[in-house]
Amino acid sequence: MDLENDELLSRAGELDEQALAKLHDQLYPQVYRYICYRLDDPMICEDIASEVFLRLLDVLKKKGSSIQSVRGWLLGTANHLILDHHRRHYRRIVDNLDDHDNLPSTHSPEMEVDHAFTRREILEALRKLTPDQQHVITLRFSQECSLEETARVMGKSVNAVKVLQFRAIAALRRQMDRRK
Repeated sequence: MDLENDELLSRAGELDEQALAKLHDQLYPQVYRYICYRLDDPMICEDIASEVFLRLLDVLKKKGSSIQSVRGWLLGTANHLILDHHRRHYRRIVDNLDDHDNLPSTHSPEMEVDHAFTRREILEALRKLTPDQQHVITLRFSQECSLEETARVMGKSVNAVKVLQFRAIAALRRQMDRRK
């Protein structure tokens, strides 16, 4: 898929609308899922995912800009926008308890509340990790990136990513143990 994306990126660099649309269609779900893994608000996730693709378009419009891996560039940009979001909205938690229309009908409300509570606990624990630890966990487990691809996206060696991932998982485990 990387070769196909590289070819699409080349055509997109010439502002080929079909190539741009195909890149968006192929990679938007991955970018959105990556952002959702780090944030808990679907509307903000959509906004950030859209901003990522707008920034890609801006970069492509500039002649002479080179992107090595389009997926890596998109996920790296998403990470920066997530960090910016956290800086702007530090410790501001807003829950809308009236928004229950999106619950799947196959599960009981109790199961959904339990699932939402567990997810919130994991996200809160994840947010207490360093930005690099959050980034590596999200790339490796949400995006299922290989060690090599994660290293490329993060600008680190494969061994550095392994160590960072090991420490991030240990820190996440400690955070979750404290919650029990």
